[in-house]
Amino acid sequence: MSGFFRDQPSRFSRRKFLIGSGVAAAGLTLYSGAIARHQLEVVDFPIHIADLPDAFRGYRIAQISDIHLDEFTEPFFVEHIVHKINALAPDLVLITGDFVTRGSLNFILGEHPAHRCAEILSALACPLRYAILGNHDVAVNAPLVIDALSTRGIPVLVNQHIPIERNGDRFWLCGIDDAAASHPDLNLTIPDKPNAPVILMAHEPDYVEAVLQHPRGPLVDLMLSGHTHGGQVRLPIGGALVLPPMGQKFIEGYFRLDHLQLYVNRGVGTVGLPFRLNCPPELTMFTLQPA
Repeated sequence: MSGFFRDQPSRFSRRKFLIGSGVAAAGLTLYSGAIARHQLEVVDFPIHIADLPDAFRGYRIAQISDIHLDEFTEPFFVEHIVHKINALAPDLVLITGDFVTRGSLNFILGEHPAHRCAEILSALACPLRYAILGNHDVAVNAPLVIDALSTRGIPVLVNQHIPIERNGDRFWLCGIDDAAASHPDLNLTIPDKPNAPVILMAHEPDYVEAVLQHPRGPLVDLMLSGHTHGGQVRLPIGGALVLPPMGQKFIEGYFRLDHLQLYVNRGVGTVGLPFRLNCPPELTMFTLQPA
């Protein structure tokens, strides 16, 4: 009998620990799934560019990435992001790939979230808005994604460059085909003699190493990427649990690499599981300034 009573504290302690752990795990799951992944963070970031034309001093660029509109990223959240961008009134909006998700249930059922995503994004008030493809867009159906966006006023740059002009000055906006799933071509993407600043959209941030090694790499002033989701779930110790190929080295935020500046946006959607932890969805607002 005495042994029975001696065992009770440890039994009850283990039981309380297991119950407490279960409650904590459930709470963390609820927070990361229902709350944290919808807590959009607006990051204001100045970018200093050498020989920036006077007309672009104070020019504001909004970047979002990795929407992944499907059963995890709800239309209402994308609508909220569009409203936020409209309230900030940028001069240019850039979307750096992955509008849809490879293997999503919607596509299996024959539905096409690309059209719904493009429809929501068409409410962007800024008349200058451009996009590139991500690896998921290519894997699902690149022509479909391009058509959905372009017919709603969001041109998709695939190994292309265009001038962004203001008061007689310009910079070059370049968009490269997805480096992980398609056919990137820097010779086509970067103008040979730009005589103006060059901003490159490239979905996978680790592709910056190929840019730096390319003969036209020194012409690029700023590269904007996404792809990594910032890790999506980041532990206080150890950081990101999972990182995608070509997103292992440059995970989130700003990097200065020789002459080139790289910024990696954490994205706004999720893949795999609908969770974010210590890694909020991001809307980046860049302000261009002369170096």
